Amino acid sequence: MSKAAELAALIGSQSALSNRNLIINGAMQVAQRGDVTGKTASTHGGPDRFYAIISSLGTWSISQDTDVPSGSGFSSSYKLACTTADASPAAGDHLMLHYRMEGQDLQQLKKGTSSAESVTLSFWVKCYKTGNFQVNLYDQDNTRIIGTTVTISIAATWEYKTLTFAGDTSGALGNDNGNSLFIEMVFDSGTNFSSGAVPTAWEAATNADRGAGTTLDLGGSTNNYFNITGVQLELGEQATPFEHRSVGDELKSCQRFFCKSYNQDRYPGNNVSPNTGNIEGAAATGNGPSTSNRPFQSAGQYPVTMRTNPTITLYHITGTSGKVTGGSFASYDGSAVNIGDRGFNFHPTGNVSNSDNEDHYAIFTADAEL
Repeated sequence: MSKAAELAALIGSQSALSNRNLIINGAMQVAQRGDVTGKTASTHGGPDRFYAIISSLGTWSISQDTDVPSGSGFSSSYKLACTTADASPAAGDHLMLHYRMEGQDLQQLKKGTSSAESVTLSFWVKCYKTGNFQVNLYDQDNTRIIGTTVTISIAATWEYKTLTFAGDTSGALGNDNGNSLFIEMVFDSGTNFSSGAVPTAWEAATNADRGAGTTLDLGGSTNNYFNITGVQLELGEQATPFEHRSVGDELKSCQRFFCKSYNQDRYPGNNVSPNTGNIEGAAATGNGPSTSNRPFQSAGQYPVTMRTNPTITLYHITGTSGKVTGGSFASYDGSAVNIGDRGFNFHPTGNVSNSDNEDHYAIFTADAEL
């Protein structure tokens, strides 16, 4: 086929168009929270939008890693590494990776209709050991599931995987900003999550089926790790080349779910030196002239409109949470109020002892994750 014919075929199939990829940050470019260590419970960390589900199964580090497939065009991957092993999980223990999606972004799947669309998931993966892990689409709105197994054929080597899931004619997804559908990768579990059968067709979800095809035993040794990048979910039964986006575009999309007033190269809870001249937070002037008064409510604003009213965490410049910074960098207990999807107010919750019209600062994070 000539190059012109190939291009015409691509355009005709619509696969040459932008916005094919339903995944935000699939190239793992944005990592606003930074790397995390010593995790024994479910947590975000490393690249944005990907959520480690950890339930009493080992201790884990999560990072934005520079290990990527050679010649792939990627610069980062999500890495999950075992630091304390659990080779004998109890029945209810499990280790998974989730990517959660709003229902209003998935209406083109036509789920719950006779025209329901198939979707194809593709990604690069590297694991310390060989074995199978199960990948599911989980319909949170209707408690339905479909899954398949992925085989790690060669240890410690990048491999490209593509999976196609049939459309579901039952159970429409809510046209709202809620968690309607998530991608689930099951790496290890006890019998409560592995004693059933892989749901190769859409069915009513049961926990026993969610990890029935997993043999990877990722929590069994501190040598074990799992890297993933280039995650793409698109309509149809054919994987297309990964849709690379700019870091700026991906950051804005991620900030709908999580944002911070810290500079992007500084992670929440870190010390911010006042000598830099950049407090990296919201600021306003107080009006408390004596120890019996406190400053008026001050304003914080997000860089984008968030998915919903977020949870706000305030920080003092030293990185202590629940605090705001006063004159001479004094530390006061702080509170966020009037929280909306565009911004919020904050103030010290105790009396202030510094002079009238001092500046008060609040470094913050805003979390509206699914």
